[in-house]
Amino acid sequence: MSSPFENPAFRYGIGLSGALILAFVALSYFEGTIRWIILGIAVLDALVTPMILKRAAT
Repeated sequence: MSSPFENPAFRYGIGLSGALILAFVALSYFEGTIRWIILGIAVLDALVTPMILKRAAT
């Protein structure tokens, strides 16, 4: 049985959806330094989550 994590579109979709939620919260509710920190975490989430999910598929 194949895992949905084997599909790159699924992995990147999960990473981007989490990053978009973080970016929305940062831009809507925060200002100053904390906004930039949350946006940085969003970028890391978009980049690292697909890599972690790829390892989960193997």
